[in-house]
Amino acid sequence: MKKNKNILTLISDFFSKYVVMPISKFVLFIYEKIKNPSKKFENMLSKSNTLLFISLIIAVIIFVTVDQKIESFKDSSAELIEGLNVKVLYDEDNYVVEGIPDSVDLTMIGSKANLYLAKQSPTQEVTIDLWGLKAGTHKVDIKYNQVSNSIKYNVNPSVATVIIREKISATKTLTVDLLNQDVLNETYVVGDLKLSSDTAVIKGANYKVNQVATVKALVDINNLPKFTLGQAITVSSTLKAYDEKGNVVDVEISPAKVDVDLTITSPSKQVPIQVIPDGKVVYNMGISNLTINDNSNMMVTIYGSSEALSAVDYIPVRINVEGLSESSEFKVELTKPVDIKSMSVNSVTVRVELSNDISNSEINNVGISAENLGSGYGVTPIDIDTITVKVKGVTSVIEGIDETDINAYVDLKGLGEGVHDVDIYVTGNDNRVEYTPSVLKMKVRIYKK
Repeated sequence: MKKNKNILTLISDFFSKYVVMPISKFVLFIYEKIKNPSKKFENMLSKSNTLLFISLIIAVIIFVTVDQKIESFKDSSAELIEGLNVKVLYDEDNYVVEGIPDSVDLTMIGSKANLYLAKQSPTQEVTIDLWGLKAGTHKVDIKYNQVSNSIKYNVNPSVATVIIREKISATKTLTVDLLNQDVLNETYVVGDLKLSSDTAVIKGANYKVNQVATVKALVDINNLPKFTLGQAITVSSTLKAYDEKGNVVDVEISPAKVDVDLTITSPSKQVPIQVIPDGKVVYNMGISNLTINDNSNMMVTIYGSSEALSAVDYIPVRINVEGLSESSEFKVELTKPVDIKSMSVNSVTVRVELSNDISNSEINNVGISAENLGSGYGVTPIDIDTITVKVKGVTSVIEGIDETDINAYVDLKGLGEGVHDVDIYVTGNDNRVEYTPSVLKMKVRIYKK
């Protein structure tokens, strides 16, 4: 009981010292300033209870005011929303805009209840209004279209420096770019490409439109539907603009997509493997036989586009026989011709057999042909039009050779009108034989037709 009494005494002393006394002094100060106070007012202030009640009323008012401020402060909060997209309002038909930030951060400050309502609103939008501005550089405000006036907000960044440029257009022819072709079976070929539109219109700032070298329809092989060989399929393809270095140029493209018809096939062709000896075997020896995987004539199946297949007549295999003195075997990796996707055979074993039964012979009246003559020109020989070709090899091999097995020719590449001394070249159908022209040069006259 005594302890409780002490506590009450302490509380009473606290209010008396820090609340009642200061307020009483304040009231007396006011009283003294008032000129000729009424007798009634003077009697009222002379009572101790009056000052006590006034002090309590003022204390309660102060307490309530402070408490409201504290509650208001306690109820306030801040919310950060990151990565908001910026909507730009401008004349899109006639202008392009550069310098717009990719995204902005928004800080909202307010009561938790108001912040909650603001976040639920579907109209959270950050905008830059460029209507009425002409081409040029402008510093503009980034604004948040707030849904509640009871919250404060801050956009970061709040200002952007933008460049407005006049929009121009140009028409470009479309090409197709096939992506990830390596995922296809190596014997497959994508062909018969047809676009739903051959051209597209690009729009943008003058300097960007001028950068565009090509517009491509991108077809990703990974995204093709299931297909049957030889059956046409249609895919939707996104268009991209590129400069001369292959970099993407950011311009508007209309249409943005096109349909691409294509067919996947597996064209093939069988061609022989032809062994070509490089160099000469030792003196008094010759090549009597050349076999590939124990076959004198071996064929290989090649796969590629029709154009690539038509350019290949045989697969050459070059063997270095320089100084070879005995029959030998060579393991050789085949080289795929240009644009050939696959071959049924990739490596072979070539056996070179030698013999010392060597003979020499001469083949007369071998006609000389002209190769690589320029368009619009004709050619006539001046001194000779046939030559004798010396052949050397194993007797059994050269016995059956005649002029039809030999090709003598001159190369006229790059030569124009006039008289020219040109070299004579000789090749033969049988690579086991050495061919040497009896005459190394001839004169020809080239004329315009």
